[in-house]
Amino acid sequence: MNHTWVTVPDGSPFPLENLPYGVFTPAGGEARVGVAIGGQVLDLAAALGDDTFAHGSLNPFMAQGRARWQEVRAAVVRLLTDEARRPGVEPHLHRLDAVDLGMPFEPADYVDFYASEHHASNIGRMFRPGSDPLTPQWKHLPIGYHGRAGTLVPSGTPVVRPSGQQRPSGEGALPGFGPSLRLDIEAEVGFVVGTPSVLGAPVPTDDFREHVFGVTLVNDWSARDIQNWEYVPLGPFLGKSFATSVGHWVVPLEALEEARVTPPAREHELRPYLVEKEDWGLDLTLEVRLNGHLVATLPFAAMYWTPAQMLAHMTVNGASLRTGDFYASGTVSGPGQDQRGSLMELSWGGAEPVELPDGTVRTFLEDGDEVTISATAPGAGGVRIGFGSVTGRILPAV
Repeated sequence: MNHTWVTVPDGSPFPLENLPYGVFTPAGGEARVGVAIGGQVLDLAAALGDDTFAHGSLNPFMAQGRARWQEVRAAVVRLLTDEARRPGVEPHLHRLDAVDLGMPFEPADYVDFYASEHHASNIGRMFRPGSDPLTPQWKHLPIGYHGRAGTLVPSGTPVVRPSGQQRPSGEGALPGFGPSLRLDIEAEVGFVVGTPSVLGAPVPTDDFREHVFGVTLVNDWSARDIQNWEYVPLGPFLGKSFATSVGHWVVPLEALEEARVTPPAREHELRPYLVEKEDWGLDLTLEVRLNGHLVATLPFAAMYWTPAQMLAHMTVNGASLRTGDFYASGTVSGPGQDQRGSLMELSWGGAEPVELPDGTVRTFLEDGDEVTISATAPGAGGVRIGFGSVTGRILPAV
């Protein structure tokens, strides 16, 4: 890409090679779609003269399809690199610290996957000691479940500690009930669907980039004690549905070409619908901070299943896609002890408390704790691009 006339500080997560989309509200104005560049956001409706972006949601733009996404990205690059256009564009740049950021898209359906072999193996070792930590189907298909789209919330939204039933304390006892005592995080990566598909027509891995608009960050909060009692036989429900935090910025797939990598080697031959002609592993590095302290660094490149395979599996039965459909990777974990994307793993089920640099210790989240997940990836020209962050603070149960 060319050099931009916009001042972009060294190390900014939002260089010209990125140009992530979000929804912002300027002081005294209404919510609208913008693109981040350096420490500013460009008002696309004003800069491009296009009312598609004069909404508090990316959905109208995402529904226009990949050709339009590419056209707009190219137009934004021209605006930000052509010095002759500067006088007409500069008034439509707003400082990020002077605007409010919101949910970048209007969610339709939500699916959460379980795509990290390291995470699934860690959980399996804790829950099923002495047996194979992975269930028989795990390396044959991307396991997932339908989540609750209505409680997808933007970064910064407080998370109220959930209450629910918990496993009985002894034989013959009634289930417990009360606030979760094992409230956890799940550091994940999310994928936003732009272009719909036809009911009854599976979406092949080859069409991933035709349907998925971009990538964002996710914290899929989890009440482990509620989940442990309810999840057999139908999987997560109240232990997960109380809140899922979503980052403010959606990085378009076009910005992630340099981040594409080959996924881990397959142990079994894949069914044809899961075979990729082009690799869609992504070399993202996530960082998890608890009360400002770095507690884990996570390699998304280690994920066993890729987002293209997740999309293919999600639709192989003929399920259709809608604009705003959202799916997440499941907890991102790597092989190292400091590469675990949940407190369940970091504290090994509470048996090995995590000591923070300020001297406090945690097994699970306490009221007032704040969790921030950020991520970077290689971008064009050797730069690193960022995804911003997704943050949430725990409030006491009501």
